[in-house]
Order: sequence, then structure tokens, then C-alpha cells
Amino acid sequence: MRVQFWGVRGSVPAPQLPCQVKSKISAILERLTPDDIVNERSREKFLAELPPWLFGNVGGNTTCLSVILDDCQEIIVFDCGTGIRELGIANSKEINKIHQYHIFLTHFHWDHLQGFPFFNPAYDPSVKIDFYSPKPDLEINLNGQMNPPYFPVTMESMGSKKIFHILEKPVNIGGAIISWKKMSHPGDSYSYKVDTGKSKFIFSTDSELSAADFTQDNENVTYFQDADLLVLDSQYTLGEAIEKYNWGHTAFSMAVDFAAHWGIKHLVLFHHDPTYDDKKLFNNLQSARWYMERMNIYNIKLSLAIEGLEIEL
Repeated sequence: MRVQFWGVRGSVPAPQLPCQVKSKISAILERLTPDDIVNERSREKFLAELPPWLFGNVGGNTTCLSVILDDCQEIIVFDCGTGIRELGIANSKEINKIHQYHIFLTHFHWDHLQGFPFFNPAYDPSVKIDFYSPKPDLEINLNGQMNPPYFPVTMESMGSKKIFHILEKPVNIGGAIISWKKMSHPGDSYSYKVDTGKSKFIFSTDSELSAADFTQDNENVTYFQDADLLVLDSQYTLGEAIEKYNWGHTAFSMAVDFAAHWGIKHLVLFHHDPTYDDKKLFNNLQSARWYMERMNIYNIKLSLAIEGLEIEL
């Protein structure tokens, strides 16, 4: 399967400001020497050696991930934050456009819904969209955000065929089994697991980990143990997590502990705070790596969620 990141922020979109762009350019120019611009090779070397927070952008769209399974012409989507707009634009440029979407909602906070009115495939009559949630008010909540005065176009006016599924048992899509687990978050939030039999991916945004999530009971072992990829809410530093107890988010150090506890192979830090710039986020990633070294954790690959990132399993 291929997992792709379209939106990685939490709470509200966080576009890069002009002053932040100017600051990056200034920091790059300060590093530049005459030897760095002698020829194309020296320029490429200079750019390659820049820190990632300078040469790149984490992204400012809110939550949206996609999963494409091997030999499957359908796409699985998690959440409809503003990142889903980018997914729709990308698909419109493909020669073989996707006409079947399976959209799983973790919960109904605005940052996980607000992109759907701008999702171009939803207006295409040749497209079918299946929505999934364990919550019985799935259709009501999705329709509600597009009713006047909140939006000028209702969901009924979108040309695609839409079907709403209230989850009661695992779903089989393209040979992959998709199951879910309720996590700790105000108003509830659900993580999802995609298991192909060869690889296992877990998406757990808006989750505040607690001792219960580390308990070695049958439910937790079956769900978390030895996952190949875990995309986990890690919005806070430990100090922030203590200060914002019960806000529904996790510290990156606890995310590392959790991944080590369950034998996760690859952990991706996700749901970035909208107040954090790229430098702060990459500093958090480095701090998480230092924490792993201090705790003698060496068997986990650790990444930062970045828009456009693709991971093959």
C-alpha cells in the first residue's frame, strides 16, 4: 500500500506567512559563500546541505491522508481537512482518474471536515463516495457544515453519488481489512487500522494517550502490536501536554514511548500545532530522536509528517 499525506496540521490551517518566507531567505543568504555559487554542482551541494526547516515546508493544510492499495483502482481517504482539496486537484491531473473514494472520518471537528466543500471529485457525477464512521450521526454532521449560512452549496447539490455507512464491523476494501478503535479526545475520536495481511498501517490523529493505551490486553495487542506504520498525534512537548491535560493530544516523547512499547516499525509525528513554524517542528523531531537515544530505543524509524510525503509499505 502507498500512504500519502495531504494535510498535516491540527486545529486550523497554518499557511506560511510572507515574513516567514523572508526569514528563511535571509537565513539561507547568511550561509552562502562565493564558493557555493561557482557552478551548478556547488549550488546543488549548498542546497542539499541546508537544514530541512530552511529548504522545504512542512505544510499548512489540516488533516487528510490517502491510502492506495496494490492493484486497486479505489482510494481510501482519512478525514476531510483542507488537505483533501489538494488530493482532488492532484487526481484531476491524472490520466486514469479515480472514480471511487472511501472516506473514513475520525471525528467531526471542523479541521477534519472543512476541506470537503472544496473537494472537486465530489461535484463529478461519475464519482462515487462512500463515507464511514462509527458515529450514527455521520450524514447529519456532514450535511450540517454545508447548510446555509455556513456554505452556499449544499451537499445534495454535489453531483457525486454518496453513501453513508455506520461502522459496526471491520470493512474489506480491496482485500484490506479496516478496523477502528475509540481514542481519548473531547467528543471522541477514532483511530483506524488498515491491514492487508502483509502490512499494517494505523492512523491515530487527535488522540491523548494514557496508561490504558499501554495495557497489554487482548484488544490493544491485536490492534497495535507490531504495526509497520503508525501516524500518531504528537502535537505537544511534554510540558505542553501536562499544561493542556485532557485537551485530547499527545506529547512527542510519549508517542515514542508508545511506539517502542508496541513494537511499531515506523512512527510519524502528526497533527502539528498551527503556531509552530518549520524550525520548531524539525526541532521537535530532533528532540524526539535525542529522547530515543537517551532511552536506548534504536529499532524505530522516526519521521515528521510533511505534505506530499509518500510511504510505501
